[in-house]
Amino acid sequence: MATRDSMDNLMQKCEDAIRYAQNQYRESSLQQQYNNDDYTKALQGLEETYQDIATMAHSANSQQREQLHRMRLQLQQVQNTMILQ
Repeated sequence: MATRDSMDNLMQKCEDAIRYAQNQYRESSLQQQYNNDDYTKALQGLEETYQDIATMAHSANSQQREQLHRMRLQLQQVQNTMILQ
């Protein structure tokens, strides 16, 4: 079973990655030319966090896996939105 602290830390990391990615998406939507480095960094952060979720799911109980699954869906949604832009 994953510890509560490790789950809390991962959830915080996910929220931070999503928030950063959404900010980069907003900035790129407002500008004709956006900062490719920051945009790419945001996408990489989402992917790294996605991989961390997959790793954590191996040691999580059923309730934690459900929470991880919901967060994974949020990450995928932001990733897809950014990729399609």
